[in-house]
Amino acid sequence: MIRTKRVYEPPAPEDGMRVLVDRLWPRGVSKEEARIDWWARELAPPDKLRRWFGHAPPRYRQFVERYRLELNSGEAAARLKELSARQTVTLVYAARDERYNNARALVEILQLR
Repeated sequence: MIRTKRVYEPPAPEDGMRVLVDRLWPRGVSKEEARIDWWARELAPPDKLRRWFGHAPPRYRQFVERYRLELNSGEAAARLKELSARQTVTLVYAARDERYNNARALVEILQLR
């Protein structure tokens, strides 16, 4: 099972393994507060793609598709999918938009694999 959660929300036991999927460490959150088990920078979208998307809802579908193409060449997505088959995994992100962000896109992409 894969869930998503903002890093600014308190960790909970039901989060299972907490995976930060942002390239940069979130502002104002200590490592102790975040309780991240795996900082998967390699799963974050490339900077150019992230800037192009800009959390604009009309671009979300195209963002997911471009992001999926970027992830196909890496092993981290396969590792994440394997982990989620054995335990609950919470993808942690810093974006303000809880609906249109890279963590939600990543969940969609992994469900299609």
